[in-house]
Amino acid sequence: MTAEILYGKPIAAATEEEVRQRADRLADRMGRRPQLTAVLVGEDPASQVYVRNKENACRRAGIDGNVLRLPADVSQSRLLETVESLNADHAVDGILVQLPLPQHIDEREVLDAIDPLKDVDGFHPLNVGLLAQGRPRFVPCTPLGILELLRMHRIDVAGKHAVVVGRSDIVGKPMALLLVQRKSAIPGGPDNATVTVCHSRTPDLADIIRQADLLVVAVGRPRVVNGDMVKPGSVVIDVGINRVDGKLVGDVDFDSVATVSSAITPVPGGVGRLTVAMLLKNTLAAAESRSL
Repeated sequence: MTAEILYGKPIAAATEEEVRQRADRLADRMGRRPQLTAVLVGEDPASQVYVRNKENACRRAGIDGNVLRLPADVSQSRLLETVESLNADHAVDGILVQLPLPQHIDEREVLDAIDPLKDVDGFHPLNVGLLAQGRPRFVPCTPLGILELLRMHRIDVAGKHAVVVGRSDIVGKPMALLLVQRKSAIPGGPDNATVTVCHSRTPDLADIIRQADLLVVAVGRPRVVNGDMVKPGSVVIDVGINRVDGKLVGDVDFDSVATVSSAITPVPGGVGRLTVAMLLKNTLAAAESRSL
């Protein structure tokens, strides 16, 4: 079996173009463009790259993208003051605080301080609660991108067994919440899957993975899933981005899994670009809701 490669770039490009057209219309009506402001604390190299990618994507999509850079030793109170000032700024539609934050910062307190109506990352507890109830305001960007990938490739998971490996608040938990919905929370997205969430303490992990019709792997460990662990004909979504010997690889051993699965995302070139595109889509939605 040779797997279909599920590339994210063309879907991301189409999303950016859709956002650009809607942002143009919104700018004509509002007299300004949607604005996304990122808060970057310190000089973590990976975070610098992520924020630069988001700036570039904003330019392509006709969204004003700003970055507030704060020193690594910024105090908790100063960072919270920055978030509050963005909450009060009527020109700012979306706010994201780039993670990870320095160890002396209480990450949860900072994320909780973001106005839920500007929380385009979808991490605020109010937005998480809405997602759990099946009526989301903002969906975390990586799971939202995965749904768009499945939709565009006409991959139906209704009644299928979906296994999510990883229980992070950013990917694993919201991904499971979306897939298990009785009726899809996202128009055109998948629904009614039977979902199992696995993690580092799950016994017999390989046995559970072999049951998956849809496998989503997001654990941050290179090539932890190989072809011997995958059900023939399954769809495999690799969220991981790891650097091994100077090369980017996923959490899935692509070469071995591609010979077993029916479809698989590459790393790079799969989910990553979609994550940024969905951030733009959430920012546009925030601006449109505020313009009503």
